[in-house]
Amino acid sequence: MQITLEQVSPKEYEGNVVFLYGNEVADRNLPLTKKEIEYLKERRSADAYSIVAFDRMPYHLFVVNFDAYTPANENLEKIRRSADKVVAMLKEVKQDSVGITGEGTIPEEVVAFLEGMMLADYSFDRYKSKTPAHVEHVVVDPVYLKQEELDRSLRLWNRIYWCREWVNLPVADLNAAGFASELEDIAKDLQVKCTVFDKKKIESLRMGGLLGVNKGSVDEPRFVVLEYHPADAINVKPVALVGKGVMYDTGGLNIKPDDYMREMKSDMAGAATMASVLFAAADNHLPVHLVALLPMTDNRPGFNAYAADDVLTMYDGTTVEVVNTDAEGRLILADAIAYAVANYSPELVIDAATLTGAAVRAVGTYGIVAMQQKAENPFNLLKIMGNQVYERIAELPFWNEYDELIKSDVADIKNCGIAQAGAITAGKFLAHFAKTTPYIHLDIAGVAFFSKKQEYYASGASGYGIRLLYSFLQTYEVTQNK
Repeated sequence: MQITLEQVSPKEYEGNVVFLYGNEVADRNLPLTKKEIEYLKERRSADAYSIVAFDRMPYHLFVVNFDAYTPANENLEKIRRSADKVVAMLKEVKQDSVGITGEGTIPEEVVAFLEGMMLADYSFDRYKSKTPAHVEHVVVDPVYLKQEELDRSLRLWNRIYWCREWVNLPVADLNAAGFASELEDIAKDLQVKCTVFDKKKIESLRMGGLLGVNKGSVDEPRFVVLEYHPADAINVKPVALVGKGVMYDTGGLNIKPDDYMREMKSDMAGAATMASVLFAAADNHLPVHLVALLPMTDNRPGFNAYAADDVLTMYDGTTVEVVNTDAEGRLILADAIAYAVANYSPELVIDAATLTGAAVRAVGTYGIVAMQQKAENPFNLLKIMGNQVYERIAELPFWNEYDELIKSDVADIKNCGIAQAGAITAGKFLAHFAKTTPYIHLDIAGVAFFSKKQEYYASGASGYGIRLLYSFLQTYEVTQNK
């Protein structure tokens, strides 16, 4: 989708028009007859967020109602959802371009509508012999946006697009080595430092978690470290972004039953998310020192696959009893977190991972399950930004009693607790490796990949969490006490 700035007069523009109608101030500019205005008011009265389409052969006028007096975060989310509906309506009438205007509409509302359109129009097309219809061109009245502001948003949305592409790709076409190579190329373009560790280097680092999970696979693992260090960074010590990169998860020898193995190409969504967040920050020159640590492998039951009862020695020397080989994500993340703490002394570690079914059972597909250790202030900021961009966080307790559930009789800890509190004990396992470093755990299992369309997210990879973390980093200065 191409978005350009150009004056859009609702009464004179030759093309399809979306008119954003937030309050009665807009009445004077509505290109409608008296009867049409009466009809519009009836629809608006019945549903403040209705969309009313008028046929203006050969074009169409879409009046998108919204309530400017609704709390801002809810209003902007409803506008994004209206944008999803407009995209569907344009495709239904076989139109691929539209102009956006309104009256009394603020820039944030216009950006929310554009964001909804961009996210809604995405589909994973590369294996289709016939490309589905898309909205090709959107014109926005420059009274709402400057080119620089639009460009910043476009760069962020481009990173969400590529995250979704990576997560949607099957492992046959994107394994650990291939993904690492793609990240290396992008990093070079953005002047981001990229270090790719191959299996030999990972062995020399003694990353027992990553190597253990990889033992069943013919494909070698990779460990990618991306560093973005702007000269004007507000933080001396970096924020470490750790992402789970299980390129495909069969469950290993604890092989997944029935349909649970479907969609497991998405088990690397955490790594794709964290790489995309760092690239978006670099794209838009955010003044925050970041390092992304991305362990990558698939989890297969072949060769000399690791097994329940094995004991792995992790990067930091912790011994881990393997209780379940399908609890592999936390093993590779643990090595990455320990490496971050030992080599970068970060002021904050945040991980993102499609980690547990327990997280999905806790909150469904409506938000991210999260926990924090010694990171109350940044966590509160993250929650605030989650509410603002509507990628919301549900905090679970992190009481000391949960540590008892991952104690092992034969090693320091075990990689899986009991069925109860499964999302929490997974977080507790990872927190062990953060040690005293402030730590936030984001379990994105319910939102990274949707089996069917959900609002402005098409079925498949969502990119959920990128807008959240990017907005957090935009406002990160408030955590610096400067």
